[in-house]
Amino acid sequence: MIFKKLPYLTLSMVLGLSSVHAQSRVDKPFNDNWQFYKANNSTFFTDFDNGTKYFESQSQWTKLEVWEDIQLPHTYNREDMQKDRNFFEGKAVYQKKFQMTAADKEKRSFLKFEGVGAVAQLFINGNYIGEHKGGYGMFVFEITNSVDYEKENTVVVVTDNKSRRDIIPINQFLFPVYGGIYRPVHLIQTNKTGFVVTDQASAGIYIRQKNVSSKSADVSVEVKLETKEKHTQSGELLVEIRDFEGKVVQTEKQAVKISPQGVTYVTQDIKMKSPRLWDGVRDPYLYSLTAKLMVKGKEMDAVKQPLGVRKVELIAGKGVFLNGKQYPMFGVCRHQDREGFGSALSFEQHKEDFEFMKEMGVTTLRLAHYQQSPEVYALADTVGFLTWAEIPFVNRVSYYENDNAKQQMHELVKQNFNHPSIYIWGVHNEVYSKTADEQVPVLSRELNDIAKTLDPDRYTVAVTGYNVVDRQENLSTDVQGINHYFGWYGGKIEDLKPWAEKVQQNFPDYKVILSEYGADGNIDIGQELLEQPKDVVSGKSFPENYQTETHIKQWAAIEQNPIILASYVWNMFEFAVPAWNRGGVNARNLKGLITFDRKRKKDSFYWYKANWNPEPMIYLANRRDNKRTNASTKIQVFSNLNNVVVSVNGKDYKAVKGENDKHWVVEQVQLQKGENRIVAKGENNAGGKAVGGKVAGSKATAANVLTDEMIWTLE
Repeated sequence: MIFKKLPYLTLSMVLGLSSVHAQSRVDKPFNDNWQFYKANNSTFFTDFDNGTKYFESQSQWTKLEVWEDIQLPHTYNREDMQKDRNFFEGKAVYQKKFQMTAADKEKRSFLKFEGVGAVAQLFINGNYIGEHKGGYGMFVFEITNSVDYEKENTVVVVTDNKSRRDIIPINQFLFPVYGGIYRPVHLIQTNKTGFVVTDQASAGIYIRQKNVSSKSADVSVEVKLETKEKHTQSGELLVEIRDFEGKVVQTEKQAVKISPQGVTYVTQDIKMKSPRLWDGVRDPYLYSLTAKLMVKGKEMDAVKQPLGVRKVELIAGKGVFLNGKQYPMFGVCRHQDREGFGSALSFEQHKEDFEFMKEMGVTTLRLAHYQQSPEVYALADTVGFLTWAEIPFVNRVSYYENDNAKQQMHELVKQNFNHPSIYIWGVHNEVYSKTADEQVPVLSRELNDIAKTLDPDRYTVAVTGYNVVDRQENLSTDVQGINHYFGWYGGKIEDLKPWAEKVQQNFPDYKVILSEYGADGNIDIGQELLEQPKDVVSGKSFPENYQTETHIKQWAAIEQNPIILASYVWNMFEFAVPAWNRGGVNARNLKGLITFDRKRKKDSFYWYKANWNPEPMIYLANRRDNKRTNASTKIQVFSNLNNVVVSVNGKDYKAVKGENDKHWVVEQVQLQKGENRIVAKGENNAGGKAVGGKVAGSKATAANVLTDEMIWTLE
């Protein structure tokens, strides 16, 4: 496997953007020079005029102050939702002035929003265009017939992130729905004849793969075409495949006729010979596929998408196979928010998250519990993470969410269809019923049917929070996901191993994924003794050492039990939970392996790095448990090296292997009063490059020897 720091990547490189099609389709950023006003929860907006807002509250008309100038992406909850449950939840208004030209009148114009939390109403020059419900999917509205081509135009977006029973997620309990236009907006312009833009914000083309091997692959491209001309348009569909360097490797074309009525559906079949396969982190090779529509020799429209040629198989009791070879499923879950920014993140911040995951050795990613930025899926393609994508049907049910859940499932699959990294669609997470006849199982079957009808070539998964495989809510999908926190929300850390063995015995033919596991850990709370917290719901002290012990023992059990096809640490990063006050930090889930601000890595991060990333490393654990009262103690080292030795105040102790071959332990080390200098050394017999961290973990001292050190103080 290849684990290197991400190369220099720009947004255009990751998304495959290009200016070569500027004559046929223009995609312009629409993020500058917006204005914003946050209302109060009783506000109902009725008019917008010359930079001044009016609202109706208790039948009183009131004129309010001028707008605040902002740039997109933007959220109005970047601070309050990260403090406590007293956050703003409600309406806010965004507006922008813009000009069109006389030449634009011959084009079609669309506004594409990558994400608005959670309801968006769009107005152009005071005219209501439409509404989108859901804070995570993309959406597009055509504005061709609503703009003025001679005067200044005003676009207004009314947003609302207040929880509603008819929009998933239906509450703000497990994670917050940040309000605002928190992802970028695009102005798209096309000719009157081209690929459909308004197919739920999808690319308008769908790439399918069959019979994939290193010898050949059957690729089909399904396209949707339309024309606003009065007569049938005769043209040619040209499909062009380029290699990673941009060289054309294959071209196919066919004649097409586009009706002025409805939508024209066309499929182009392609036989690729000797394709270089997209092989996850081992070799995330990407072609690009461009579909062009030509009329009378002129390019009318063009759409460019990533093409990763691959085959994914999940085999019960054996594992995940990518292109016929077993693939290591080293997984984490990821929430999209960050301290001080909320969910309004830049491409560089998304990329930094991927660099952290790459450093740790991640190979697979669960994007929980909602559709994330298109930049994130593109990064997963580029880096090589097999990815689980899901909708936010999560935690609780209202019995009013059916229509919106189905809408969001359509959006998730259509908008992300062409990403080779995605191997599975998630239909729900921890929603329950008493019988198989109730709303949740019925809706889950319908959601599964949507995913499998749109995309029969990928797997589907549903997740339960019980450690029971055959619950009625989960049996409609191809795979059963189990969220269970052994030793945290019940039982003991060691319970995971016998549970997995029982699943192997009772359900050998089931495809099972451990979709969440872990424990909270406050990096600022050190503790000498290892104690299970007595109250994990309202407790105020969650020492990091218990989280560390959880991951040591549970990963060692996971890797020994092949019935667990994949596992996902909850969570890669700490994230906001406004309703919580646990573990010593308000409004925070502390299960992340990296702190909310991305500035500090916990011991568990280095534990997984030792196990998952083959680059040589050594790390002394429990470094923040540095205040000691017992002279005789245990020292733990995480390392993928050989012959690990621990030196305490110059005295050497031979470390022995603990829970697995990356866990090294020295028992009954003797400390002296005051400061104790502890040094760990390991031999890199493989002769690989020594890689070390700035603060802790692996310093090269000789050609094949790495060291790490820390100070403990005996009181």
